[in-house]
Amino acid sequence: MENDHTKLLHGKKVAVLVETEFIPSEVAHYKKFFENLGAQVDFMTYLWGEKERTLVSDVDSVGKEVQTLVVDREIAEANPNDYAFVLTAANYVAVRLREIPPMGCLGSLETVRSPSAVRFMASAMCNPFIVKGALCHALWILTPNPELLKNRKVICHTVVLADIINAGAQFVPDEKHVVIDHDLVTGRSAADIDSFCEALIQSYKTIHNIQ
Repeated sequence: MENDHTKLLHGKKVAVLVETEFIPSEVAHYKKFFENLGAQVDFMTYLWGEKERTLVSDVDSVGKEVQTLVVDREIAEANPNDYAFVLTAANYVAVRLREIPPMGCLGSLETVRSPSAVRFMASAMCNPFIVKGALCHALWILTPNPELLKNRKVICHTVVLADIINAGAQFVPDEKHVVIDHDLVTGRSAADIDSFCEALIQSYKTIHNIQ
């Protein structure tokens, strides 16, 4: 963003849901991008009763260095309505965030909506003044509640495409790899992080009538 927007988000907060297999460059980009606009960025995950957890990054090529991220915010204790933006990180983060408690249980059809991250995002989707962001595989966090995706215009990684269609969303293969549907912003992959973040701000300004 240009310098005249550096205080656009002063006093606002951004929630980023993360888990093991996060993409380091994506996480770092969110922190720098939103803090440069004056916002506080809160990374949150499941702490499983601990004070903090050390998450491990994705490794998609031989010899690539593994990175870590220490997170001390528990999703279950957070309120999405405290945030101007609620984002779910890319890659297989959403798969891990859909873990049905207690961790390691077999689960059931009745409990697929019960994980804290699923409920957190569902609650955020009900507030049209929160900008929701889902990049790459992240829309998986919404598929336990298909009514939240029905008729919403989205783009996503091809791995997620069948699930999104089955949930009733409208897939938009935009050549820019980013789709804005009012308060829901989606992106094709982490390679589109720059345009994705710009779209998040565009959505925020539209929602709040900011020129």
